[in-house]
Amino acid sequence: MKIIFNDSVIDNKIVEPDYESEFNSAKENGFETELFSFEELEDGNINNSLKFIKNCEKIELGIYRGWMMTPKIYEQFYNELLKKNIKLVNNPTEYKHCHYLPESYDKIIDETPKSNWTKDISENSILELSTEFGNKPIIVKDFVKSEKHNWNDACFIPNASDKNKVLEIVNRFLELRGDYLNKGIVFREFIELEFLTEHSKSKMPLTKEFRIVFLNKKVVQIFNYWDEGNYDSEKPDIDFFQNIAENIQSNFFTMDVAKKKNGGWIIMELGDGQVAGLPDNANRNKYYNELNKNCVEHRV
Repeated sequence: MKIIFNDSVIDNKIVEPDYESEFNSAKENGFETELFSFEELEDGNINNSLKFIKNCEKIELGIYRGWMMTPKIYEQFYNELLKKNIKLVNNPTEYKHCHYLPESYDKIIDETPKSNWTKDISENSILELSTEFGNKPIIVKDFVKSEKHNWNDACFIPNASDKNKVLEIVNRFLELRGDYLNKGIVFREFIELEFLTEHSKSKMPLTKEFRIVFLNKKVVQIFNYWDEGNYDSEKPDIDFFQNIAENIQSNFFTMDVAKKKNGGWIIMELGDGQVAGLPDNANRNKYYNELNKNCVEHRV
C-alpha cells in the first residue's frame, strides 16, 4: 500500500509541511510513500505533476493524503496513477459520492438535517430554495464546505423566511468562497447541538462533534472534531453508525456526527477519507498504525 502526499511548493523532494507529521507516521508504520505536485496537477500539467512516481510492475493499492480536489481533477489523477499501476482506494465515482453532499444525501437522509441545493445561484432560485424551510433557522454551504468560522456573517440564517437576511448571508458566503465555490448552494436545517464552547478565535459556537474514519466499512479511529471544549470522554454509538456505513458507496471515508441538544445523534456530513483533515490533537502515529492494521486484515 502506497500513501501519496502533496510535495512542498518550495522543494518538490520534500512533503508539504502541513502533512509532514502524517508522512513520517505513514513511513514509520510500514507504508511506502510517494510525492507529487498538486500545483502542477491543478495547472493541467499532469505528467510533470507525477514525474517522481515510478511505474509499478503490478497493480499496487494507494491512498492519497492531501488537499481537496474537484471530482474532475481527481478523475485525471486517478487515471494517470492507474497507468503507473497504482490504484487509489476510491475510484472517481466513490470519491464524488462522499465529497459532494448531494451525492450521498439519500444514504443518510433519515439521520441528517433536512437539506436542499441548487447550482443556480440567482436570487430567485436561492429564495425559492429557502422557502422550503418555512421560518426555521438554516445554514448555507456549498456542495463541500461552509464558512462556519464566519458564522454570523456567511453561514447562519436565523429565519429562512427573512428574504433580506437570506440574500445578505448567501451573498457574503459567495463573496468569501469566490473561485473556490463548489458547484452551488446548499441549505441545511439548523439543529441545536450540545454546546461545548466558543471558538477562541472566530467565536463561532463549538458543539459536541466527532469525526469517524471508515476503511472497508470498518472504523479505523474516532476523533473529537474540535480541539477546544470538554468532551467528558463521551463517544457516539458506533454500532448505529457502523450499520449506516455499510450503505455508503466508498471504501475510505469520514462520517462527522454530532450530539443533539435534546439527546440523540445525527450525521453532519460525509467526506472522502483521502482529503478529510485530521484534528490538530490527533495522534498521527496511532492513526497510521490502525490504518495499516485495517489494510492487512481486510486486504484493501
